[in-house]
Amino acid sequence: MGIFWEALIAFLAAAGLLWLCWLLFGRLLFPAGRQTSGFVVLPVRGDGGRMEYDLAGLRWLRGGGLGRFHVILADDGLDSTGRVVAAALAERDPRILICPMDRLPACVRAWDQSKTEELV
Repeated sequence: MGIFWEALIAFLAAAGLLWLCWLLFGRLLFPAGRQTSGFVVLPVRGDGGRMEYDLAGLRWLRGGGLGRFHVILADDGLDSTGRVVAAALAERDPRILICPMDRLPACVRAWDQSKTEELV
C-alpha cells in the first residue's frame, strides 16, 4: 500500500508543478494587468474561412483572463458569404466590430470614444 501513496503523491506533485509552470509561462507571454485593454485587428478576406477559428482563439484568451480587448474584423475584401458570417459573429458578441480596412483608424477612434464600459 505504501507504493500506491508514494505514486499518488509523486503524481500530484508533478501535476501541481506543471500547473504552476503553465500559469507562469502564460503570464510571461501575455503580462497584461487587469487594467490593460485594447483592440485586436483581425484582417479578413474572401469567405472568411478562418474567421470563426481565429475568434475562438481570441475568446479563449479573454476567457482565461489573458486578454481584455475588443476585436475589429478589418474587411479586406470579404465576399457576400464572408460578410454574412462576420455580421452573425458581431451580432453574437458586442465586443466585435466590422470595419473596412481603409477606414480602420477612424473606426478605432470612434469606437474608443463611444465605449465607456469596462472591458471584460
